[in-house]
Amino acid sequence: MRARLFDQPLLILLIGMAGLSMYLPAAHATVLQSHAEARAFFYAGTLTLTIVTLVAIAMAAQPRRRSSMRNLAALVAAYLLLPLILAVPFHEAIGTTSYLNSYVEMVSSLTTTGASLFEPGRLSDTLHLWRGMVGWMGGFLIWVAASAILAPLNLGGFEVTAMAEPGQGETRFNQGGLADPQQRIIRVTRQLLPIYTGLTLALWILLLVLGDPPLVALMHGMSVLATSGISPLGGVEGAASGVPGEAVIALFLMFGLSRLTFSSDTITTARRGIQHDPEFRLGMTIALGVTIILFIRHYLASFQVSGETDPFAPLYALWGSLFTILSFLTTNGFESVHWDAARSWSGLGTSGIILMGLAMMGGGVATTAGGVKLLRVWALYLHGLREMDRLVHPSSIGHSRSGSSRIARKGAFFAWIFFMFFAISLMVLILGFAALGSSFEQSMVLAVAALTTTGPLISASAEVPISLIGLADGAKLLFCAGMVLGRLELLAFISLLTSGFWRD
Repeated sequence: MRARLFDQPLLILLIGMAGLSMYLPAAHATVLQSHAEARAFFYAGTLTLTIVTLVAIAMAAQPRRRSSMRNLAALVAAYLLLPLILAVPFHEAIGTTSYLNSYVEMVSSLTTTGASLFEPGRLSDTLHLWRGMVGWMGGFLIWVAASAILAPLNLGGFEVTAMAEPGQGETRFNQGGLADPQQRIIRVTRQLLPIYTGLTLALWILLLVLGDPPLVALMHGMSVLATSGISPLGGVEGAASGVPGEAVIALFLMFGLSRLTFSSDTITTARRGIQHDPEFRLGMTIALGVTIILFIRHYLASFQVSGETDPFAPLYALWGSLFTILSFLTTNGFESVHWDAARSWSGLGTSGIILMGLAMMGGGVATTAGGVKLLRVWALYLHGLREMDRLVHPSSIGHSRSGSSRIARKGAFFAWIFFMFFAISLMVLILGFAALGSSFEQSMVLAVAALTTTGPLISASAEVPISLIGLADGAKLLFCAGMVLGRLELLAFISLLTSGFWRD
């Protein structure tokens, strides 16, 4: 029975798990005696499972051709179709919004963007829980997809370390002799699910101990592991755990800097300590370096302008900068409770450019973080150093640098190609939002937030927070397209469109 179940196509399995997950918010609403919401989730889950079962029975006798490219197509379809199903109970439960708004909300959650169309007070606890669950499941989906789908195709950042062209598979990830793509997905899921769940439960318990209510602690725990930035409070600045809770969250945000922090399933070289991993080292260098620069700027501005006499103000500013920078670098988007204090202490105005730059740089390859990814930045940095060496010594022979063993011969070239694709995608989205009625500043913020899957940028980086619910329908659909594009990256779509999959 289990073998027949796991033999189903990937898209069918994902829809079935989505339907099964609806029973948890149904039970939560029942406990809170919110029977209308409980019925919405229970009926939607039952209907989804019934349809999936009938489709699986109808397709049982059909032969199936499996390949990593087919799984990539199923993954793209999942990001487009799953929100249609996930939005049904959300739309029925809230009852006062359009289905399009519910769909945008679910796309934002599933892609771990975390941009919400609704004020926190408008949604019930059950709907907040559903948003957090969808974001958490979306984070786990990208964990599994990175290792089981993108890595064998040399996509998602793996093209920087691969010897083959992007979209062309290699046999180096067929560990244990499991060349079947379906078996690879099942194996990776079994390996990572206990880690993902255990880390979430650990963070939940720690936040509970520090004083957060159970729902807030759970949602923040799921949000941090998925780097979705989803919160029932609108951010951690209103949480009861305060700075100790932020310190704990900062430790777990480091899982967004490098996949080596939780798994070595995509590393082809001999495993080394995390302190030698170029992504982790670069991420920490950026976080600490930007924090120190901002702190010096804050200190000089405070000394010259504000004349602040509070002896703890520098410490508040230092922590507020460090936490917020690390959060946006991992594309989570939580702001520290002292971030506003850090800005007012120095008279610093809007910091949108800094936060958008951090989000565009992004976190580690094969993590839940979005952006360009640190490994690509590292490859371009090494290539820049080599080019400067050649300017001084044109006949010199390149030598290996620390961390360069993970970079393939054409790694910098593919990193530059992706950077160009990212810039072109950003330009197209900006032009699209501007054509649909947004100002240049709003278009820039919306485009960066979508491509980097960092929804909190919409309120944190704009001088006037952008109201997503007030956008035109076309702009909302364009925002959805940008979020899916940012989650899967343009190289994956190009590889899918140019492959022989469509001729099979």
